[in-house]
Amino acid sequence: MIKQHLIKIVVLIVLFLLSACTVPVQTENSAADSGMAAVEADDSATRGVLQMPHFLYWNGQESLDPASPVDFTNATILLYDRLVRLDADGVPQPELATAWHANDDATEWTFTLREDVTFHDGKAFSSADVAYTFEHILDPDFASPLLATLGLIEAIETPDTQTIVFQLNQGHADFPLLLIERRAAIIPEGSSETINTSGIGTGPFVLENLDVEGVTVFRANDNYWKGISQLAGIELFALADAEARTTAALAGQADILLDVTPDQVALFDGNDDFTILRFSSGRWTTLVMRTDTPPFDDVMVRQAMRLVADRQEIINLVLDGEGTVSCDTPVSPADAYRRNDDCEQDIEQAKALLAEAGYADGLEVTLYAANIDPQLIPLAEVYQQQAAQAGITVNIEIMPPDSYWSEVWMVQPFVTSYWNERTADQVLNEGWRSGAAWNESFFQNAEFDQLLDAARTELDFEQRQATYQAAQQMLLDEGGNLIPYHVNQFYVVRSNIVGVSARSWFHMDWHTIQKSE
Repeated sequence: MIKQHLIKIVVLIVLFLLSACTVPVQTENSAADSGMAAVEADDSATRGVLQMPHFLYWNGQESLDPASPVDFTNATILLYDRLVRLDADGVPQPELATAWHANDDATEWTFTLREDVTFHDGKAFSSADVAYTFEHILDPDFASPLLATLGLIEAIETPDTQTIVFQLNQGHADFPLLLIERRAAIIPEGSSETINTSGIGTGPFVLENLDVEGVTVFRANDNYWKGISQLAGIELFALADAEARTTAALAGQADILLDVTPDQVALFDGNDDFTILRFSSGRWTTLVMRTDTPPFDDVMVRQAMRLVADRQEIINLVLDGEGTVSCDTPVSPADAYRRNDDCEQDIEQAKALLAEAGYADGLEVTLYAANIDPQLIPLAEVYQQQAAQAGITVNIEIMPPDSYWSEVWMVQPFVTSYWNERTADQVLNEGWRSGAAWNESFFQNAEFDQLLDAARTELDFEQRQATYQAAQQMLLDEGGNLIPYHVNQFYVVRSNIVGVSARSWFHMDWHTIQKSE
């Protein structure tokens, strides 16, 4: 197991040896038009083993159950497949399902399943496994985050081994989009008691050894229905600290870094051992105010906290300009349902709202952050300076990264957080619907919930779009999240690695990645 304190010693040596010269960052319009690391595959190369750090999101509680609230994300994307996948253009495509269709009011969806697929233990994949998976997800005692989006499933039918029918309690014109979520991955029938450690799926890699806080080892699934993996295996090792992950790559102990900031990218500039991939994304970072806790239970305070933000300045200082302004919508800039607004900084209006809320002499709050993601602390620091202009004193409390998600997030009243890209319906339901497991701001609004329900049942696209956008407007007016931007993402990839896509790693074809020795 790689030890963080040893890695931090190595970094001092590595950084000293780095060249000060720079090379152009690869963009979707440059050498990376193909979306891949710009290295030609060597036909004579043998299959290598990919080393990759993971964030230890849940402080060792990570589960291999893909639907779990504490899923081991870096592992589950290697072990399992979903019914539907998302292509590079954001369009649902067949995966374990080969086709689907709905009835006239979109309350019944029928999926045809792929034949000749087997689980890692040799069991044949069938509709019984799909039915079991979604019954497991919908079990209220299990408390999967997907309940917020898939709770509309009323009944599941299996007319035969290759057909699954979902009966919904309301129409949903975009139901297949809900199934691209990684937590909707298919597990074997009857496996709910063991899947958290067995990891038996139909995916490109097979679990060989599980050690969440150390090194978890996977070998290639040579019976994978999409084709044999170009890698012999993958090793995931735990590093909760962002600096330590960067150091591991510089020290030759990591082949790929996901979700890297522009500041971290600068450490790899001019180093021929690495390729940098850059792409726009729907990933976002946020300051979260608990709407059920003073002073944030007052909507005027929440509005004032948002008005003090100069979002473009935040992007410039935190991301070196590598982001897109968001007016508190979590919906991706590329999503057809995104609402674009103006949200200029207004210090005087913020002061007026605070005075009306009873804070004419100023407001003092504590903002919790951790170096889990390298943006969180800089975001807190820049916001602290901006808020001071309106008489808001923001005291920043830096917390240990390994316990942040379990002891700070959704516990303290004002925290930093970040989310990976989700479709509009999923993110709005998962993050803001009343009672949703990951409603981190504890936002409770019946009118908002009704808008989401209305959007789902609306079969006319323009009307559906307008309804989703009305829900986003409500978040800007009343919500508890300050979402200043969507980020441009960077991956750092060792130059002997081929096939890493410039897109969300949740949707990569991991079996096509190659490593030459």
